[in-house]
Amino acid sequence: MKRVAIVGGGISGLSAAYFLGAAGVPSKLFESRSRRGGLIRTDRMHGCLVEAGPDSWLGEKRWMREFVDELGLGDQVIGSNDDRRRTFVARKGRLVALPRSMRLLAPSKPWQAAATPLLGPGTKARMALEWFRRPRERRDRSVAEFVRDHFGDEAVEYLAQPMTAGVYGAPPEALSARRVLPRFVEYERRYGSVLRGAYRNRRRKAGGPLFLTLRDGMAGLVAALERQAAGHCEFARERVRGLRRADGGWTLLLDGGACAADIVIVAAPAHEAARLARSFDSALADQLAGIPYSSAVVAALAYGRAGLGHPLDGFGFLVPRAEGGTVAACTWSGTKFPARSPPGAALLRAFLTGAHADRALAERDVQVAGRADRELRRWMGLRNAPEAARVYRWRAAMPHYAVGHDRLAAAIAGRLQALPGLHLAGNGYEGLGVPDCVRLSRRVAAAVASGRPALTAPGAGRP
Repeated sequence: MKRVAIVGGGISGLSAAYFLGAAGVPSKLFESRSRRGGLIRTDRMHGCLVEAGPDSWLGEKRWMREFVDELGLGDQVIGSNDDRRRTFVARKGRLVALPRSMRLLAPSKPWQAAATPLLGPGTKARMALEWFRRPRERRDRSVAEFVRDHFGDEAVEYLAQPMTAGVYGAPPEALSARRVLPRFVEYERRYGSVLRGAYRNRRRKAGGPLFLTLRDGMAGLVAALERQAAGHCEFARERVRGLRRADGGWTLLLDGGACAADIVIVAAPAHEAARLARSFDSALADQLAGIPYSSAVVAALAYGRAGLGHPLDGFGFLVPRAEGGTVAACTWSGTKFPARSPPGAALLRAFLTGAHADRALAERDVQVAGRADRELRRWMGLRNAPEAARVYRWRAAMPHYAVGHDRLAAAIAGRLQALPGLHLAGNGYEGLGVPDCVRLSRRVAAAVASGRPALTAPGAGRP
């Protein structure tokens, strides 16, 4: 029987353990923290259901819904309130609603862009001319370069930058358009104009709500995986200090000794995988270390609804860097999903990213929550202090898919071919969302069960 070790107890490691167990392959999972689940954590605060990390997944990623059903959680799934779905962007002291058909950086109904006060006449004129661009295929370039080429600088600052900061915790200059905006890059190749592409494909929807989640919180996913993997997986609360090749297999160096394994799945951030690889393959370690990560801090604040200055008539808002401040985004949880806060209360989740998150990592909770409260007052006109607050810190947790990420991931996959028995899973390779991590773990587990390699090059697991 194969001895399989899994390093990391986040959604990737737990999913790998579950899929291995379903294939009849036992495993041992190592996680140094007392709580498994990684960034997925659900708490209760002041009568509110608080997600410390991801609060949902995209409904269009249908394999995730199938996975949730497989775990027996189908009756827990709820959808977002899409009839109230609007996103605001801060500009000149007020919140401006994006066009309702806006997805990422282009509306599927282009005429709506002409009416938004978020953009000036020069950008709107450029959008009108963008409609007539001819198809072309370009080299991979940054999100900022891509958006600037199509719509100009203002669109970079008030569309691309707040979107990438809110989702990826990184500026558009640091991210690959091919990885972050694959649909729009394909529109450019096929139509020339991303606006024309969005319009022509406006009816191609997965159906149903934009976002899906679990009624009692995303932590239910972690609990179900732990429960169902337990019969085939041994959970060990130990830190893996190192990894080395030995006798055709691997040895895990632990704080309390060592553990032998035939196969190791490193289901951890790429920088953690780089640390483990340093002792046996410096080239692989350098490649893994080449995937940058940043930190994020979430401040969850509960307010009385009587003191709100802005109606919670959307899913939340984004704050461009050009507007200053430290909060990159805010989610109005009770609007996005029902029953996240009791009647008379409002739950707001403020996100700090980049340098502001780095600073908040070292601050006390009261300082972080206080600064987030001041920022929300600025944009929403709040009149009362929060009735409860909680701060969550996620150090070096968000990968940046930089220009050339596809080549780097392919090189990593190639390097693994010379290291039989070593597999990689996690958010650093093919996608940072929960569904992407689950899909990669499923493929890795299938490879382990069948004895073949599992490539981690982007796109290898796409349908």
